[in-house]
Amino acid sequence: MLPSAASDALHLSTPCFKSVPLTEVLQRPVYLKIDALQPTGSFKLRGVGRACQIAVRRGATRLVSSSGGNAGLAVAYAGQQIGVPVSVVLPETTPEFIHDRLRGYGAEVLVRGAQWAEAGAAAEELAGASGGVLIHPFDDPILWEGHATLVHEVSESLGGRAPGAIVASVGGGGLLLGVLRGLQDVGWEREVTAVACETEGANALALSVEAGHQVHLHEITSIAKSLGSPYPSAALLERCLREPRAVRPWVCSDRQAVSACLRFAEDHRILVEPACGAALAAVYERSPELASAESVLVVVCGGAIASPRMMEEWREHVGL
Repeated sequence: MLPSAASDALHLSTPCFKSVPLTEVLQRPVYLKIDALQPTGSFKLRGVGRACQIAVRRGATRLVSSSGGNAGLAVAYAGQQIGVPVSVVLPETTPEFIHDRLRGYGAEVLVRGAQWAEAGAAAEELAGASGGVLIHPFDDPILWEGHATLVHEVSESLGGRAPGAIVASVGGGGLLLGVLRGLQDVGWEREVTAVACETEGANALALSVEAGHQVHLHEITSIAKSLGSPYPSAALLERCLREPRAVRPWVCSDRQAVSACLRFAEDHRILVEPACGAALAAVYERSPELASAESVLVVVCGGAIASPRMMEEWREHVGL
């Protein structure tokens, strides 16, 4: 039977707790929301699971996704749980073990193009030709509603006490749009600053905010491939330009992001990828965007490609 109630959501309610090591770094309370513990390894299942359930409820007989890993895994998992076939279109940069995981969920895997934009265009074409429904990786209000559940859980975990800032990584912007929606839902939108973290070479949002219009990156040069959308969501950019005090972009280097991943593994025994490391780096590097926040919550968004082998490769790549 197709899930229809909130209690039938495909994602888990994940731990939220005060981090002693990161609190020591920042010298004020730092809380962690550990969405790395979702079944597919990242926050994506919150919104993607909801979108897949709604698509099938509306009659979809196939689900199609384009992803550098995390969104595609979430669609594949959701399709398996619901009982609907899934096709995932990946860029050439996706590690082979992600292909294997997708196939493990029963998904059809197709490789098209060197960048996410090319895979996305191919996925749109496939969905139209096969009668499937395309599940966008980040730019869909249904996704944002699903991601907003993260803030609902944080509010419950913190007893309704708002942190001064919520720190989240940004690729296309789906997670942050969900966070902003969640802040409105729990009445925190005037109390909490959202810090939008990117890496150099994948910083489409920061460049767009600086330019005052949507900037398209010709190439993703960052190691954080999961942040590899060539452009930010128009809805997120509009919010950033309209309310600059509510959303503050922050950009770190690949080296800082990987260093944060390594330090976090030592501090909390949890492996995350550099896309998530960008958010953690805001704390480890004492970002000035956090200077006025009396307490901070970091969304540990996870990342399916994190593994001991990949951690070592990232370390070598940035020269740590």
